[in-house]
Amino acid sequence: MRQYVINELRKDDVEKIGSYLAEHAEAGAIDGLFFLPLPADLLAAAQDGHADCGPFVLPVELGDDFVSFELLVRSRDNLHCSCNSFATRAQRDFVMDFAEEMIRGTGL
Repeated sequence: MRQYVINELRKDDVEKIGSYLAEHAEAGAIDGLFFLPLPADLLAAAQDGHADCGPFVLPVELGDDFVSFELLVRSRDNLHCSCNSFATRAQRDFVMDFAEEMIRGTGL
């Protein structure tokens, strides 16, 4: 799996990141799982024309000492469609910008 991982986090860092994600991403049904909504202007060819499959998200997992940004764009509603694909350069930049803003916003 392709992902961007920030690891070796202290407990208080994980708590700060959890608060940040709760405010800036969508919480998943599983504790520690979040979904970063992909802006419509960043949809790739794989997602274009698949409006029924949207919204499109990038999963984020918060563990005991890490946060992992998955670089697979997924449909929240249809996990078996061809529109689920690895992030394009623009989508990866979006994830990296979000992670950098998260780091600045939490004071890490």
